[in-house]
Amino acid sequence: MKKTLRAVSAFTLVEIMIVVAIIGLLAAIAVPTFVKSRATAQLAACQNNLRQLNSAKQQWAFENRKNATDTPTDTELFGSSLYLTEKPLCPSGGTYSLNQVGSLVTCSVASHTYDQ
Repeated sequence: MKKTLRAVSAFTLVEIMIVVAIIGLLAAIAVPTFVKSRATAQLAACQNNLRQLNSAKQQWAFENRKNATDTPTDTELFGSSLYLTEKPLCPSGGTYSLNQVGSLVTCSVASHTYDQ
């Protein structure tokens, strides 16, 4: 009778620890990049909303012969047959202030600004 020796193939504890360390290192690099790209995307979306709101406000002022000191209300700008179908929302949770015709629409999030 012959006995055959079979090699047991398994990972050692050191190999598993190295793999876990590499995955942790990759996660430590990827998470801050993801957070930064998310903030950048939210800023771009908010700036686009501000641009649309400013355009709607200027069009409203032109069509209704308003002065630079007049301020539109939500019911004058937003609706199915008006300048925008609905008021956009800031992706970061900020709120928009329409302000007077002579000034730009602003967002309550400090870093969200729009320059014409």
